[in-house]
Amino acid sequence: MPGPGSRGKKAGQPVRVQSARPRPPAAEKAADVPAAPRASAAERGEEARAARPPIRYPEGDLPPCHMPVILTVEPSQDYALLDCGHGEKLERYGRLTVRRPENQAIWRPRLDAAAWDGADAIFTGDTDEEGAGRWRFPKGDPGETWPLAQDGMPYLGRFTSFRHVGVFPEQAAHWRYMCEAIAAAGRPVRVLNLFGYTGLASLLAARAGAEVTHVDASRKAIAWARENQDLAGLADRPVRWICEDAVRYVEREVRRGSTYDIILFDPPKFGRGPKGEVWQLFEDLPYLMAELRQLLSERPIALVLTAYSIRASFYSLAALMADHCRGLGGRIEAGELVIPEAGPQGRLLSTSLFSRWVAT
Repeated sequence: MPGPGSRGKKAGQPVRVQSARPRPPAAEKAADVPAAPRASAAERGEEARAARPPIRYPEGDLPPCHMPVILTVEPSQDYALLDCGHGEKLERYGRLTVRRPENQAIWRPRLDAAAWDGADAIFTGDTDEEGAGRWRFPKGDPGETWPLAQDGMPYLGRFTSFRHVGVFPEQAAHWRYMCEAIAAAGRPVRVLNLFGYTGLASLLAARAGAEVTHVDASRKAIAWARENQDLAGLADRPVRWICEDAVRYVEREVRRGSTYDIILFDPPKFGRGPKGEVWQLFEDLPYLMAELRQLLSERPIALVLTAYSIRASFYSLAALMADHCRGLGGRIEAGELVIPEAGPQGRLLSTSLFSRWVAT
């Protein structure tokens, strides 16, 4: 019987054995040198910031600030906050009820345990905003997607491992303001939507008549947004879908001399670009704001910033916004986006801070 090293050889044919060659001293020495440690995210962020030019601040008078402004989204057939408390919220998205973490809800729930346990989808896992987890479906798996609508525009809901479903309903207050401004402009309007996620703001702006550029670092989010575009019947509208780091894209647009009439940006606390770029909100937001000021057209309409789940105040966002909007006129509005609970004596759940410059 042939041995293990002779499979496929004819009987009596010698088996060749590769002799071990001594490793050259230089190679041995190189192999003993440990690989250089990879730079941390914080170090890569510092390197990128060090390579940037100094922040350019405009001159002129500060716009007047109106604070606090509280923007709410009332319950509708598309969405409702049913209850919240004990670090969770119970919501209705179209036909499905969803239970997931909410760190702001530090009070007790109004509804009984049966209402909460009867949710169609329950998120389990890490309760931190950046933490991943799983969904449990007590009534059976509803499928990968389900139909939703925003102000009559259809889109797809989808359960993600980071507890989101494809829409931040509190943003509807900004979206409605934007669509009204586009309709009232009486001229072509260009919109830039940074950190655009699944594209609802971009598609609503396009439906209202604007030319839209949508930027997000996630290829999955861009693909989802394109699905929403097809579902909404807006495939013929002028929307550019760009998968890129937001700061890099803005820098390039500044060099090109591009301008926009409305700019929306909803940056995360921490994020990564498609090529490993690092975003840290407190360190990078002032630079991004300065670059965005240069992208505003000669007749700008609005610059809208939303910040979610950060340890800061809307007063801070307003001061930053005002400093970069010197000489524009208009006014600064700043405050919170909140969602009232459905039903009598509904409480207000704060979801985001915002600051926006508006022309009038």
